[in-house]
Amino acid sequence: MYKLDLHTHTVASGHAYSTLLENVQYGREKGMELIGVSDHAPGMPGSTYIFYFQNMKQVPEEIMGVRILKGVEANIISLSGSIDMTDDNLSMLDYTIASLHPPCITSGSRQENTKMLIKVMENPYVNIIGHPDDSRYPLDYEELVKAAKYNDVLLEVNNSSINPNGFRSDTRKNITKMLELCAKADIEIICGSDAHIAFDVGRFDYCDALIREIGFPEKLVINHSVEAFMRKINAS
Repeated sequence: MYKLDLHTHTVASGHAYSTLLENVQYGREKGMELIGVSDHAPGMPGSTYIFYFQNMKQVPEEIMGVRILKGVEANIISLSGSIDMTDDNLSMLDYTIASLHPPCITSGSRQENTKMLIKVMENPYVNIIGHPDDSRYPLDYEELVKAAKYNDVLLEVNNSSINPNGFRSDTRKNITKMLELCAKADIEIICGSDAHIAFDVGRFDYCDALIREIGFPEKLVINHSVEAFMRKINAS
């Protein structure tokens, strides 16, 4: 059973449609014991200002019996692996997802993109690489998985990406390859809904179907244990 969703967006992201309370209400109905708030960092056009993240101490640690973690989906903004959040600001948060988004960075070559994500994973505040599945950013998945294991960073299986109506390219093929390599290397992955509306919080139907189809080990899906996830980010 999936118990946590760390990749969710509120109206603060600028192109999402629900409040934090609405996200919690619907996530709770789907059995979520922990929900992370990961709005887009300021580098995403239309997103919120940095003081939104600096003020997240105002958000309770628990809402309606659901544990709340305060995070960010940081945007990777250069081939050198820099992101649009300073270490000082990241240190105020519980966790960080770092992702590639076309409005924020133009793709390099396969080698350049892979080196870029490896550099991002070396940032001690980065816990998750969000949706590393888009062929618009070609990657060497063998090198990516090796680096994730070395840096103790989770690679995300993104439910929105695998949705047949999604806008990312060749995601199912790429995620299948990544999962096969993760299983071989015996490293954990995380599923994220990437919800931009409350109804999608805690939604992992496409993730779960693919994981079951290829026989990926359930023990390596960290969403099944809040305790395991907390140990993971506390060790980062």
